Amino acid sequence: MIIKDAFFVYQLSYTTDVEWHNRLHSHPENEYELHYFLQGEGTFKTGQTVYNISRGSLFLTQPHEIHSIKSTNISRPLTYYAILIKTEDSDEEIKKLLDSDLKNSNYYKIGTNYRFFFEELKDHGLSNSRNLQRAANYQLLSFLYKLNESPYEVNLGENESIHIEKALMIMQNSVFQELTLGELAEKLNLTDSYFIRLFKKKMKTTPMKYYTKLKIEAASSMLVSSTELIYEISTKLRFYSEFHFSKVFKAHTGFSPRQYRKEYRELV
Repeated sequence: MIIKDAFFVYQLSYTTDVEWHNRLHSHPENEYELHYFLQGEGTFKTGQTVYNISRGSLFLTQPHEIHSIKSTNISRPLTYYAILIKTEDSDEEIKKLLDSDLKNSNYYKIGTNYRFFFEELKDHGLSNSRNLQRAANYQLLSFLYKLNESPYEVNLGENESIHIEKALMIMQNSVFQELTLGELAEKLNLTDSYFIRLFKKKMKTTPMKYYTKLKIEAASSMLVSSTELIYEISTKLRFYSEFHFSKVFKAHTGFSPRQYRKEYRELV
């Protein structure tokens, strides 16, 4: 079993994004998908069944199972993680878990305290490091076994992870605002230095670098899915200037905002 793909969707609101995720689609043999919703209002359709999405909803779809995501309130856009799992024919026990044991339910209510877990799955699962990829695969497998036992058996573990969960929630909800390290640490009731050490230990980067990464992810979506001018996107995301935004964006993606928009709009 491997994590074939993983992505984070922040505030699904632009027309082309909504249309893309609202499409009916399925995955081929041996591929399963998890969707974990953090906020927003919408519905998740799988087969002929339609579920209302609420904070902390988790959905598991099987191979060839037609599904779609629909945003129902533009003022409360959806934010979620998606993890695409691929199994091999030799993964007999894992396939039994996914095909038989967990097939009885598409929907689980696990709460909103798994941002860090899914963020780690995304980053490690798509890492260039084989060791991190394997670690993510084992984490995911452990999660699925606990989910089969009971959704309430899946837990975060140590208190440190809870601080990271809260930090991720605050940062994800503040992408269109200005947030300083001191303000973030104060909200968590931690000192700046301890928070930096804790965050770097868990996320392998500093809090403010991660916060900038979230802004760039939001900018990438806006460049492809909206007609807003680059300086408008820069202003909305609270960069110092369009020049500063372009410089940071290119450092993260390898493209200037203008190049990125041209390249990826053609793909869409």
